[in-house]
Amino acid sequence: MSKPTKSTAKSNLSQHKVLQPISLTDCKWTKGFWADKFKICQQAMVPYMEKLLCGNVGHALNNFKIAAGLIKGQHKGMFWHDGDFYKWIEAAILVYAQSRNKKLLHTINGYIEIIGQAQEEDGYIQTQIQLRDDVDRYENRKYHEMYNTGHLLISACKHFTITGKRNFLNIAIKQADLLYTIFYPDTKQFGRFGFNQTQIMGLVELYRITENKKYLNLAERFINRRGTFDVIHHETTVGYPIGDMVQERTPLRESSEAVGHAVLALYFYAGAADVVAETGEKKLYRALNRIWDNITNKKMYITGAVGQTHYGASTSRDKIEEGFIDEYMMPNMTAYNETCANICNALFNYRMLGLNGKSQHADIIELVLFNSGLSGISLDGKEYFYANPLRMIHNARSYNDHENATETPQREPYLECFCCPPNLVRTVAQVSNWAYSLSNNGLTVNLYGANTLDTKLSDGTSIKLTQSTNYPWEGLVNIKVNQCKKTPFDIQLRIPEWAAGTTISVNGIPLKSKINAGKYTSIKRAWRPSDTITIDMPMDIKLVEGNPRIEELRNQIAIQRGPIVYCIESPDLPKKTDILDIYFPASSHLSAKHRPNFLGGLTTIEGSLLIRKDKVSGMYSHVKNPKWETMDATFIPYYAWSNRGLAEMTVFMPVVWPLSE
Repeated sequence: MSKPTKSTAKSNLSQHKVLQPISLTDCKWTKGFWADKFKICQQAMVPYMEKLLCGNVGHALNNFKIAAGLIKGQHKGMFWHDGDFYKWIEAAILVYAQSRNKKLLHTINGYIEIIGQAQEEDGYIQTQIQLRDDVDRYENRKYHEMYNTGHLLISACKHFTITGKRNFLNIAIKQADLLYTIFYPDTKQFGRFGFNQTQIMGLVELYRITENKKYLNLAERFINRRGTFDVIHHETTVGYPIGDMVQERTPLRESSEAVGHAVLALYFYAGAADVVAETGEKKLYRALNRIWDNITNKKMYITGAVGQTHYGASTSRDKIEEGFIDEYMMPNMTAYNETCANICNALFNYRMLGLNGKSQHADIIELVLFNSGLSGISLDGKEYFYANPLRMIHNARSYNDHENATETPQREPYLECFCCPPNLVRTVAQVSNWAYSLSNNGLTVNLYGANTLDTKLSDGTSIKLTQSTNYPWEGLVNIKVNQCKKTPFDIQLRIPEWAAGTTISVNGIPLKSKINAGKYTSIKRAWRPSDTITIDMPMDIKLVEGNPRIEELRNQIAIQRGPIVYCIESPDLPKKTDILDIYFPASSHLSAKHRPNFLGGLTTIEGSLLIRKDKVSGMYSHVKNPKWETMDATFIPYYAWSNRGLAEMTVFMPVVWPLSE
């Protein structure tokens, strides 16, 4: 059995990363936006989700109890329900890392004991298979055994890193050893098996913990097999799409386009980035950069969301579900944008940030977190979206026609397909770990929010900082050095792409070097305790339009302030006003207004809208001089919509431009 390294601090330190992560407990939110979200995560998200998954609404814990012989019954829930439970455990252990709540840890370890009792002697643990008589192990990839395994490994590694205890890690090692025995050899039966491949990330995490290279070798083998088999139906693929949908048509190193189911794709790309961090392979890295460029510049929404459609086809004409389609095809109302896919976009970019240290990746992480990530959960942390469209119109289509009702007109307290909620909750629980990274001789500030940092630089010396800010509502950030080494080192500050005109000073003295938006600004000096860095980012309100090739966005605009994308929601419109009746006058004067007691405390944008009074009737109508009515308007952050009952909403609005002289 593999043994973990003596120091859990070694976990995640990789030879080929430009930026290394801080340890999981080194940064803590103190107040403001992310402190509030973490508090909700601790007090509402994690406990509420436990009741769902460990009761009779969700059936995750019951499945493990049945497999362990503790109760009688049948498997219930999706094939990936084990993975949902592992993600919840990950979220809970991350909350424990900050709170050190012994009762929570006791609860987690009780669940881990049940999982261990359900595991078979050779390491196999998949309740959706164990509780059926008509399916064999690894008979068909549609049963999501790889996906569940990946989240088992990831969660167990987090548990070990935080607690130093092996109880969960031993379960993961036994499962991973079995996986290696079956899947490392090249066989016709199992060569095409992996498709929802979180196991790649999990195997790399396990390699980092144990330093057993066979786990890294297996992770790389799963990547190498993509595109090496004829894309035809095989007995292991029956009942599930093939080709681009499941990442198997083109070898990854030859790919330049994001294809297929967006979650499957991005988990795969993130896993490949993890492998690159350990191997340093340039060809694989170049492919990931091409794919990143394709996603970011041709297939990503203004909110950082990805996965344009529920049903469609790839450029190779393979059937696609919940995924990427052609470049610049960006519908608003039917945009799928699964919450998991959006979170995976952040996960992929976090790994790319580690590989190359470019702030463009941190920009996307932030964009997702503040917009298409948080839109997946209600402000109280108890209701969820699976899909995140940019426009919602009542009765535009039937929300019951799609499998498992994953598209809904408002957030739901439980989704039968429960993959997204725990994915989002585990992300909220670990955002503080993404706020800073370690460079070769210094520290990098990736995300802004009031926090304290107590970590060690790459040379082992201590550094302690305090960050004070009301970001994202205000652009002023103060970072105070509380403790550091005496010799010079770098502090890199991310200047967001939207923050042109940012100023930086140290102890009140303006920085003389050029400050570029969309890049890190590096300050190297012999820092001293009480040194204070002041960053002032202009929070201008900006109108955003899409590339002209995005047909649906022609002559439409959205509103953005700082990292926050705004929308207009029907509760802020006159009664009986349809979202499709509103137009934005480009001459409208927009102003920001902070409202601490509205929707959990946020900044709205105040302005005006035009309402068209003569509605188009029928499919087409002859055009006459439109009749307009002007109204005062309040725009809210996109993440906060659907918290005041059933509502219509749109991010993009048709614009009425003033006539030029």
